[in-house]
Amino acid sequence: VAMAPNKSTKKAKKETLKFVVNCSKPVDDGIMDAGSFEKFLRDRIKVNGKAGNLGDNVSVKLDKASVTITAQAPFSKRYLKYLTKKFLKKHQLRDWLHVIADSPTSYELRYFEIQGDADEDEE
Repeated sequence: VAMAPNKSTKKAKKETLKFVVNCSKPVDDGIMDAGSFEKFLRDRIKVNGKAGNLGDNVSVKLDKASVTITAQAPFSKRYLKYLTKKFLKKHQLRDWLHVIADSPTSYELRYFEIQGDADEDEE
């Protein structure tokens, strides 16, 4: 993308945001399909109040076990977390997985750390 010299104009404020949801752990274990998660995001992300109408503003790409979302400025990372949790609930995975922010632009799906087993061994 060729950009003009850095002259600040109000119209040229099209900021592109890039978010990544890393689902490698559940995908490697075979309990989740990254392709169906990508399709879920394509169908559910709303642009201007309409779901499934991504247009040029939002793109969803699948790279092995992570989904990359590239969007124009008014798009929140929190909305991505909301949709990810909705997907997990729909596939009955909310009891085992949770969504963790591992960097300012990415989320990771991790298993819950179950503390109860270690306590029983100590007694």
